[in-house]
Amino acid sequence: MGEFQVVVCQLADECYGLDIGSVYEIIRFRGSTTVPASPAFVDGVINLRGRIIPVVDLASRFGMSRGEATKSTRIIVAETAGRRVGLVVDAVTEVFMLSDEAVEPTPDVASGHDSTYIRGIAKLGEQLVILLDLSALFSEQDAAQLAA
Repeated sequence: MGEFQVVVCQLADECYGLDIGSVYEIIRFRGSTTVPASPAFVDGVINLRGRIIPVVDLASRFGMSRGEATKSTRIIVAETAGRRVGLVVDAVTEVFMLSDEAVEPTPDVASGHDSTYIRGIAKLGEQLVILLDLSALFSEQDAAQLAA
């Protein structure tokens, strides 16, 4: 039985989990600078201690409507597609240890091509957390655009 640590974030009314091993830091959302001709999935860029990082709004990436930024809105700086990116979420709620036994496989209703980034569903009491595989969140073409 294995265990891993998960950062839980919120988008609208749903909870998502990211393996803490891919997370570098969590910062307050203070907006981003829009870059002309950037890919549609890129919200903009931020300057994080001298490093330019593309910012992706996860709600938009998942086809959800984007909410207003609040004081709880955060950017999760993570490693994906071979580089660091910022992922905008409504809030970061907790970090916890999760056993492999608490993870159910992705249900058939969410197992299409567009959901390959769903690693599984974790059960935490009555709460369900959708576990994301950041390495599968972007297609090869998206990854190339992020690297450019």
